[in-house]
Amino acid sequence: MAYDNPEDTLVIETTKGTVVIAMRPDLAPKHVEHIKKLAREGFYDGIVFHRVIDGFMAQTGCPNGTGTGGSQYPNLKAEFNAEPHVRGTASMARAASPDSANSQFFICFEEAPFLNRQYTVWGKVIEGMENVDKIKRGEPVRDPDKIVSMKVAADA
Repeated sequence: MAYDNPEDTLVIETTKGTVVIAMRPDLAPKHVEHIKKLAREGFYDGIVFHRVIDGFMAQTGCPNGTGTGGSQYPNLKAEFNAEPHVRGTASMARAASPDSANSQFFICFEEAPFLNRQYTVWGKVIEGMENVDKIKRGEPVRDPDKIVSMKVAADA
């Protein structure tokens, strides 16, 4: 499949189907660069959706599968922006500190305005949102769905 900008497009194969995210380096250049680096290293392959709340979001990116871990790289400085958290928004999870985002991210099922300007939005689902909708719910999720592979479209 052809994308407008394959270098800034993520193709995620999940256990529920393909999800394509258009990344936004114009909003969060360091976050996009970090996610692409992790994707190219295969970091996300096999990682589960560990926290999935109906009507809110599906979270993934923890190598421990629990929401407690990150990558081997340092945490990122916040790149909060004015992009709203709406259905399909891809945004970084973090701890209490604004500068604690690392590898975990979430995809919004619905509008979540209370997150606006407090979490770094770095992309949006442009294909396969129906597959995000099928991800198994739970906190934690029993027998969770997972990312089978996550690649930058330019490399596919």
